Amino acid sequence: MPWRRKPTRTDLICMSWIGFLGVFSLAMLPLRAWLLGAPERLPWLVGLLGSRSGTTLLGSVIRVGTDLPFVWPILLGTLMSIKLDWTYWWAGKLWGRGMIEVWAGKSERATRNYARAERWANKLGWVGIFVAYVPIPLPLTGVIFVLAGAQGMSWKKFMLLDFASCLLWMIGFFSFGFLVGEPAVRVLAFYSKFANYVAIALVVAVVVLTFVRSSRKA
Repeated sequence: MPWRRKPTRTDLICMSWIGFLGVFSLAMLPLRAWLLGAPERLPWLVGLLGSRSGTTLLGSVIRVGTDLPFVWPILLGTLMSIKLDWTYWWAGKLWGRGMIEVWAGKSERATRNYARAERWANKLGWVGIFVAYVPIPLPLTGVIFVLAGAQGMSWKKFMLLDFASCLLWMIGFFSFGFLVGEPAVRVLAFYSKFANYVAIALVVAVVVLTFVRSSRKA
């Protein structure tokens, strides 16, 4: 656990929120797969779940002439994307880098990756929040947010920077999709043939995984 003492009620509440975040993300996978299956659902995929891939595809379908809204989905999607980021900031405020140690666990590879991400985060400071959404194979987001809390950044400043950063990246993904245009739309058309099956498979996978985890705990 990230604390090195007897946990308080505040510690347990914060840890519960982090656990909820993981469960919620897992539970949303089937919905993401289904919403991605048709162009007319893309605004809802972006607005409700803040999907980056959905935002990119929304830009592409608009480029080829599909009449869909994009302003409110991007603004709402930004808010939905950051809605639980405060949990990581809170974890850093409560336990310092303790949560990073929990994520790294006993794996040497994971420890190296988290150490690398932590070095980047420390070098970048508050600017790191604007780098947190870069799609690279390093656990930057959680590390940067935890360190923001650990290093004393106020909650208000953190959330404002997080909103600005996420909004800029959402606009960037949309613009990239708009530039790509037709090729991305063809990929979406191909995926739409299997979207319902993918969603059903993910529902089954989530249920099975939840059952297996519950059985192990029992």
